[in-house]
Amino acid sequence: MPSDIYLILTLALTLWLSPFIANFIKTPIPAVEILIGSILATLGILHKNEYFDLVAEVGFLYLMFLAGLEVNLYSLLNARKELIQRSVLFVVLLGVLSIFFHYLFNLNIIYTISLPLISIGLLATLSKSYGKDVAWIQMAFIVGVLGEISSIILLTILDAAVEVGFSFELGEKLAILFGFILLIVLLYKLIDFIFWWRPDLKDKLMPNENHAEQDIRLSMSLFFLFIVVMIRLHLELALGTFIAGVAISAFFHHKHELEEKMGNFGFGFLVPLFFIHVGTTFDLNSILMDGVLADALLLVILSILTKFLSAVTLRGFLVIKEGLLVALSLSMPLTLLVAVATIGYNTKYITLLNYFSIILAAILEILIAMVVIKILAKK
Repeated sequence: MPSDIYLILTLALTLWLSPFIANFIKTPIPAVEILIGSILATLGILHKNEYFDLVAEVGFLYLMFLAGLEVNLYSLLNARKELIQRSVLFVVLLGVLSIFFHYLFNLNIIYTISLPLISIGLLATLSKSYGKDVAWIQMAFIVGVLGEISSIILLTILDAAVEVGFSFELGEKLAILFGFILLIVLLYKLIDFIFWWRPDLKDKLMPNENHAEQDIRLSMSLFFLFIVVMIRLHLELALGTFIAGVAISAFFHHKHELEEKMGNFGFGFLVPLFFIHVGTTFDLNSILMDGVLADALLLVILSILTKFLSAVTLRGFLVIKEGLLVALSLSMPLTLLVAVATIGYNTKYITLLNYFSIILAAILEILIAMVVIKILAKK
């Protein structure tokens, strides 16, 4: 019990002090929170705790929910056909380059799978810092949504293949995933028609006279509802919370203050706890172990390089600097890398040293990408 009290006090101090430390050393706050978590865990000050694990998981899911809130579905669906085609080509090229590097460097299959992963969770952080109306942020969301869905499908296939093998059960699980996505599309069409027919329903669900904070209540209800649905379907929870955020953004875009209210709560409490928790999963002493740092640097270089090369497909829509910013903003698939590393280690596809290499690569990608983005965005 005393150790749990010290854990809570440490987390409280870290939540409060990390913005000041980040400002002092001129480093993005999420990167600082991860580093602090890693340092404190290595020193034995932060330790494993089931409640801390649970809150961190909720923090990650809430981050994906906020990422969904940032997506302007109307703009995405009405984007130029060529832009969508280029975005799909971006994602396809990621896969081709990853296979090329697999054979060129004789990579472990888990390493190869980690290269093309895209997660837009941290895009919500960048959007909050640089504004969601910036051209490269908007482009990153369009490409990122397609990449996120592709990455989650890839992760689902990997998880299912490890669990049941390449069998009928794998096909069954994939059928459930694609059936769920199709159902969501049909529901969107239906609800969009209902709101077109009865536009007053939006104001009834989220009234302007919002003394009971009905907008937050409805948003959180959808957040947990989709978590339950994904648990029942045995699908990736992150996909469900992301879709919940997109749904709120699509149908209640008239509530401009909602996004800010939800974001202030998330980035002030739940999301920082997730970043601190990620730091605690990595032992700094492992950097000195044979091959860990070398493998991590190779993964970082190849992962960012695949995004840079794939950004060529966006030529004509963005200038070179904006293309680099898009590539860097999509080079931080932290949570998906942690998931892939965990699956690989639990199934003996990789060793503990390989596991540490992937976690270190995930942390380094955030540090490098966010620092370089800050420099490029200023210029």
